[in-house]
Amino acid sequence: MLIEIHPHNPQPRLISQVIELIKNDGVIIYSTDTTYSFGCSIQSKKAMKRIYQIKKIDKKKPLTFICNDTKQFQQYTKGVSTPIFRKIKSIVPGPYTFIFEASKMVPKIMLSPRSTIGVRMPDAAIATMLVEQMGEPILSSSLPSEGLEFHDPYEIHEEYEKLVDCVIDSGGLYLTRSAIIDFSVDPVEIIRAGDADLGWIVD
Repeated sequence: MLIEIHPHNPQPRLISQVIELIKNDGVIIYSTDTTYSFGCSIQSKKAMKRIYQIKKIDKKKPLTFICNDTKQFQQYTKGVSTPIFRKIKSIVPGPYTFIFEASKMVPKIMLSPRSTIGVRMPDAAIATMLVEQMGEPILSSSLPSEGLEFHDPYEIHEEYEKLVDCVIDSGGLYLTRSAIIDFSVDPVEIIRAGDADLGWIVD
């Protein structure tokens, strides 16, 4: 199923349609501010397994929580110092993935072997509205880019229509990479610099 949703002014009726799929163990493909990604409910072990199978990746590899505000960020992580939280709050939404220890609110099926999670707050209206209507984060994992610089939703639909329940067409997207920063270790580790400004980490 291909659903066309406006990238900056998502139609609530269509967002609700996608939410019903997610709540029923569905797997979707949607756009963030950096790439098209797989998405599903953080409560659905079945959907999570499907994403691992589609991507052919190790089940120990953690997926990412997409949050719509810093309140959710605090609910699902722990060990975030006040100075770090203030810095993060000043630069989100944006192309960053932050790794922290997981709080007790994170479903056990979603925990990595280190009991950490990655959280993102992308600057993307569709992602934000999906999370708002779900009332909790959604699980996310980027599509393989295969060296391409541009993701076309029609090509994505042709490739994955039999493997997912819905592809959201929000227009073509030039691929960028989010920074991945691990705050669960000391000193902080930049796993991937991506295309983001990281000067604030050493400020």
